[in-house]
Amino acid sequence: MIFGYARVSTDAQDLTSQLAQLKAAGCERVFREKMSGATADRPQLKKLMAAIGHGDVVIIPAVDRLSRDTTDLLVIARDMQRAGAGLRSLAEPVVDTTSDFAELVLAMLGVAAKLERRRIKERTERGRADAKAKGVKFGRKPKLTPHQRREAIKRRDEDGETLRSIGRSYNVSAATISRLAP
Repeated sequence: MIFGYARVSTDAQDLTSQLAQLKAAGCERVFREKMSGATADRPQLKKLMAAIGHGDVVIIPAVDRLSRDTTDLLVIARDMQRAGAGLRSLAEPVVDTTSDFAELVLAMLGVAAKLERRRIKERTERGRADAKAKGVKFGRKPKLTPHQRREAIKRRDEDGETLRSIGRSYNVSAATISRLAP
């Protein structure tokens, strides 16, 4: 059987063009989704994956309709392959796991996923460094104000009060009080 998968991100967008492309490509059944492609957790995609079997083909209008993330795309394509189905993209003819080059296509998707992951990591590191340079502080906000911290340290170190009683007075754990730097 030839399945189709059409997706747009919002209810305001229209599936008409994608549906026409898939019908022209010979799709017998089309799964339609109006949801972001940023996640692979989509109801119609799950139904499609449950419906496919050996010898089936899934046609998509373009790769970004199936997934916005190369890693997710690789996982979806491999899951389709394991189910015995092939994947073809109308906009990117190189994405065709129904040909003799299926392993090569999946390998290319794997390399692309690895490169994308590296770029995401680099952008994240650069963003964190820029934020730190601008004075942004990461991590949890302190449970105690600077004044409370000084007071708790004084009570702990000079007055010999128990960590538990100090913690109770500030509504924090004894462990929080013990970790306060002198």
